[in-house]
Amino acid sequence: MGAIFETYGSSLAKAIGVHLIYVVVAVAIGFVIGTLGGILLSRKPQLSTFVMPVLSVFQTIPGLAFIGILFLLIGMTPATVIIALAVYAVFPVLKNTYAGLLGVEPKYIEAAKGCGMTEMQALWQVELPLASAEIIAGLRMSTIYTVSWAVLAAMIGLGGLGDFIYQGTTSNNNTLILLGAIPAAILAIILGALIDFVQKKITPRGLKGGGGR
Repeated sequence: MGAIFETYGSSLAKAIGVHLIYVVVAVAIGFVIGTLGGILLSRKPQLSTFVMPVLSVFQTIPGLAFIGILFLLIGMTPATVIIALAVYAVFPVLKNTYAGLLGVEPKYIEAAKGCGMTEMQALWQVELPLASAEIIAGLRMSTIYTVSWAVLAAMIGLGGLGDFIYQGTTSNNNTLILLGAIPAAILAIILGALIDFVQKKITPRGLKGGGGR
């Protein structure tokens, strides 16, 4: 085991760093777009009959094919990977934000308006906090998926843990496959746990355990 890390340790650390950057940047972009999109759809539900099927089509496109198309359009740059990953990361967040906001009981919104809140104030101070559990669940799902999708970066020579996996599969080297797959799995677990921790910290005490719904 020591010999393996002596041989691959530095390249593995670099691959983990690249992989993590892809995931964090893509998920951050996907979270912002998905949250704003979910808010917009909750205000204009009729748009969902068009937007949701279109996004679902993007989700069915194989990741390798999508990255390949972007590679032809943009070239071999990190932006190719980040754009592709961000597109996939949007849907879980958007879907959960939309569902979470629609699930807020009207009585809370009416109470907010009765207290003199504007529509925007009611959104930020009442609706989003009440929908936060669903939104964070979408973020968690998006993050875990993106960790696995990011291995595709290696297919166009842009690094990440996929380098080890694809080198291992082409050379029938199980050690290389595990050096890529195990850190990716651990990364997904750590990021998921981190998001759960943040959710517990930011959720108001009265809303924990569904007390506010």
